[in-house]
Amino acid sequence: MAKRPKRHAQHEEHMDESWLIPYADLMTLLLALFIVLFASSEMDAKKFDQMVRSFNVALNGGVGVLNQPSPVPLDPLMAQQTIHKGGQEAERAKSEEEKKLEEAVRKETEDLKKLQTQLEGYIQQNKLQDKLQTKLTEEGLLITILDNALFDSGSAVLKPEARKLAAEMAAMLVPHPKKVTVTGHTDNVPIHRPEFPSNWDLSAKRSVNFLKVLLENRNLDPTKFSATGMGEYHPVAPNTSTEGRAKNRRVEVAILRDLASPPKNSMAPVSSQ
Repeated sequence: MAKRPKRHAQHEEHMDESWLIPYADLMTLLLALFIVLFASSEMDAKKFDQMVRSFNVALNGGVGVLNQPSPVPLDPLMAQQTIHKGGQEAERAKSEEEKKLEEAVRKETEDLKKLQTQLEGYIQQNKLQDKLQTKLTEEGLLITILDNALFDSGSAVLKPEARKLAAEMAAMLVPHPKKVTVTGHTDNVPIHRPEFPSNWDLSAKRSVNFLKVLLENRNLDPTKFSATGMGEYHPVAPNTSTEGRAKNRRVEVAILRDLASPPKNSMAPVSSQ
């Protein structure tokens, strides 16, 4: 019997489907792109939420960074209102602080004016208009005392009437616990005395001696007081005449403000000659 030829196993041929993998990736990316374009065309809460869910489902099954709260305002109108409201609250707080400061400055100015009125009354009563001057400035209340009201020529010892003036001034300062500076000034005529080698020494000693008499009032706080000698280097008038040199020989007592200087247009200096 003749042998039958062996049948070869017939294998069913299949098409290569490896192209499906990049195709699926491409479709996923296109889908994500269209979702982004659609959502960005008109951003609102609903569309943004849809975009987040679609992204998560398409890319990694719904878990990813897009599940985190969005830093972008979901409602532009609401965000604008929130920013506007925050700006209004900040402006209101700033306005309140400014009002408080203005009120505090106004009260301090009124207190200094009252003190100035007291001093003016003392000056008028004792006929010291030609020897004492007061001026209300942005720094505080300045009291200028010519040296002939306090000292003999070339001396730093206070006259008896000057001690009385210092005592009266100290009593007026008690209700006003502010910083006080006492500054001595001279003219430019050189001094030749053993106790005062220069005008620096004379001006400094005069300011210290007047300060000591002020602080004889135990109700004053010495930590708020200071004394300085300026010599001849801060004149208020030319030293070319007798009258000018007399104006330059002076002691200035400054009652300083505690608060910042107010605007110049809110308080003009008040002076009395």
